[in-house]
Amino acid sequence: MESAIPETRSLLDRARDGDAAAFGEVCLVHEARLLRQALALCGNAALAEDLAQDTLVEAWKSLRRYNGRCQFFTWLCAILLNRYHNTVRQKRPLPFSALAAGDEGEFQRSLNQVADRQPLPDQAALLRDQSALVWQCIRALPPKHQQVIHLRFYVDDSLEDIAAALGCSVGTVKSRLFHALENLRAMNAMRGQFINPQLKAATL
Repeated sequence: MESAIPETRSLLDRARDGDAAAFGEVCLVHEARLLRQALALCGNAALAEDLAQDTLVEAWKSLRRYNGRCQFFTWLCAILLNRYHNTVRQKRPLPFSALAAGDEGEFQRSLNQVADRQPLPDQAALLRDQSALVWQCIRALPPKHQQVIHLRFYVDDSLEDIAAALGCSVGTVKSRLFHALENLRAMNAMRGQFINPQLKAATL
């Protein structure tokens, strides 16, 4: 993470002082990972590129608001989620079932990368089905619940960092996470499926 890289912190300080070139170097550090997060959210390569680019532009515009209390990537992902939800309000998101074969494969590969899983061959089909089901359920949650689920389990960040990125208390994050997980489990129970073990085993 960037807190362990002093030169990245220095670049952020320079960028906050208006150094666009320094911000460009920071972007190079995070852009690939940010694009994977965008792809996992929207399931479409072209839309993901636009979403990631919009996120970086918005981050540059509001960089002075970044106070360093959370990982910079967590802060970027909070912006990414807000941009995504704004897009969803303007246009119905592309459903998983409507993805072209190439996009579907890319989407599944991205889910595996984001969740840091390396499934065995005999588990791959089951994990793909579970991933698709979990994402369908996550997208049915209220935006604030989607945010905490995504930041906690797919960005894999701490409750404290999530709270700092979202501008709320740790208690609020815990509450949203609890209700989000309960809703996900209820949705999966109604479908007769098992929720992703990573979410099922989560403890606050």
